[in-house]
Amino acid sequence: SFGYDPARLVLHDVTFTAEPGQAVALVGHTGSGKSSILNLAAKFYLPTAGELLVDGREIRTLTSQSLHWQMGMVQQQNFLFSGTVLENIQVARPGATEAAVRAAAARLDCLDILDALPRGLHTEVGERGAALSVGQRQLVCFTRALLADPRLVILDEATSAIDALTEARLQRALVALLRGRTSFVVAHRLSTIR
Repeated sequence: SFGYDPARLVLHDVTFTAEPGQAVALVGHTGSGKSSILNLAAKFYLPTAGELLVDGREIRTLTSQSLHWQMGMVQQQNFLFSGTVLENIQVARPGATEAAVRAAAARLDCLDILDALPRGLHTEVGERGAALSVGQRQLVCFTRALLADPRLVILDEATSAIDALTEARLQRALVALLRGRTSFVVAHRLSTIR
């Protein structure tokens, strides 16, 4: 069970198991607790009652840093840092080469979109990513998640800011990103869940 205010629970006795490599889709109306479940899985919050196990270990016994290094997360609203597109993607794997970043973007079928930016991967994103469209920012975040090579992937309305054409291109790439990884997916388009 969980409540942002412990006196007012938003999740009541929720129990489920996500097996290694399994994709779990969370569907429900606004306020139904989908994002709360994701926030618990990412250890942004701790359960108010009960326990949450990751690989059989209670999440309180895991360091946040250890968990987050094994996780790739793309949210509806992502934060980009001042610097270039390349540097924003490399945050996922410090020391990654430009060739590795280009390979990750190519696997997502979005390298051409990033290359079309004024200076390609060396385009400055501006404060909070203001120099990029919302969709371009999401593609940077998807590439960052893939570059991290995570064991756990969390997609929270991750394609809602991307136009339908770009989302269609990303569908095959999302299959590649999620294959063999435990994943939680929240989306408002049923096609994305499917």
